[in-house]
Amino acid sequence: MTSTDFQRQIDGFGLTTADILYRLPDHPAILQQYVWQEYDKAPSFPELNRFLMFWQAKLEGLLYRVTVCHKALIGPAELKAVDGEFRLN
Repeated sequence: MTSTDFQRQIDGFGLTTADILYRLPDHPAILQQYVWQEYDKAPSFPELNRFLMFWQAKLEGLLYRVTVCHKALIGPAELKAVDGEFRLN
């Protein structure tokens, strides 16, 4: 039995991290940072969009900036040639 995270990676989802800056409700001149991380599908990011719609509907802090990073975890391996060998006793 495979994990749901692995199955989502097979289905094309990758690890998505959103760096969210928002204004504090009581002090709008001050920005606060929130980091969100979930498996999501690029380029539409349905999970992130669902979270941001929830934020705007239910939370008081106004969004200032959202920076998104996405990494598809399953892909071709990166191999490098090795010139030497180190032996440890």
